Amino acid sequence: MKFDDLKKLIKDALLKAGLSEEDAELLAQVHTESSRDGVYSHGLNRVPKFIELVEDGSIDIHQRPTLLKSMAMVEQYDGNFGMGVKNAIFASNRAKTLAKEYGLGLVSLRNTTHWQRAATYTMNICEDNLIGIAWSNTDSNMPAWGSDKINIGNNPLSIAVPYGDFVLDMAMSQYSFGKLQVTASAGEELAYIGGLDKDGNETKKPEDIINGGLAYPMGYWKGSGLAIALDILAAILADGNTTYDVDKMDKGMCIGISQVFIAIDPKNFTEDFKGKMSDTIAYIKDGSSKTTYPGERMIRKRKESLDQGIEVDEEYVKKLKDYINGK
Repeated sequence: MKFDDLKKLIKDALLKAGLSEEDAELLAQVHTESSRDGVYSHGLNRVPKFIELVEDGSIDIHQRPTLLKSMAMVEQYDGNFGMGVKNAIFASNRAKTLAKEYGLGLVSLRNTTHWQRAATYTMNICEDNLIGIAWSNTDSNMPAWGSDKINIGNNPLSIAVPYGDFVLDMAMSQYSFGKLQVTASAGEELAYIGGLDKDGNETKKPEDIINGGLAYPMGYWKGSGLAIALDILAAILADGNTTYDVDKMDKGMCIGISQVFIAIDPKNFTEDFKGKMSDTIAYIKDGSSKTTYPGERMIRKRKESLDQGIEVDEEYVKKLKDYINGK
């Protein structure tokens, strides 16, 4: 599907859900860009769930972030259970403004909702030639290492550097739950073991993990530890909810979570920023044409999508068309 056609479909559905013209335009752009870049689980496929959360009152489309504390280069906001994408764009823009003044800006959000793709916000920061770092906690969706209960979030982290479209975007699970769902829908297996089935057996079948199984943290105990650390840091910096608190609220997927956005002006720290990046990328790619740096494959997918059209799951296209038409 062409970019503009997919964006219009998503925007029309969001307008039907009650969003303003401005907000529907913003969210449609963000969701379409995610699908364009191959992150299907957080693009078109996530729109029906967002609409469901709007209609049941879990997300308040009329709320905007309110300032709680201002400490020079640091600002803390309450997201007031508003739209996660809108809140996160606001927070990443504020971090950019602070970084331009102080060299570094940190903005935290509490009581916000799902931001969709983490890289959206670090890439937004990079547009102003700043380094972007952002992470979020979530409700629990995988076990801490050694546990047989789901009790930690897969807490996505993104780091983007304004050089060669360098952007890291990763969840703390071996595979994000969106990736599990997309792979299951395609009837495919995972390339590597992704977790346990309901009987405790390791599996590459995403449907076995989704249906009563357990997703592995990436790197096993290492991913588990990093997920816990990111959760605690986000909650402290935002004076907001931990994964434990979000679970207790039980309001739905990623409702009431905490997030952090950091913007850094590299010029204030080194005069050889581009040289360091160039040398590092050349070094890791030396010896193999298959080696890629974070973000390189995303850019290839983006070009492919713009040249050949964006891959879409017709089930979700139908869902939105039926919604728009009142079926």
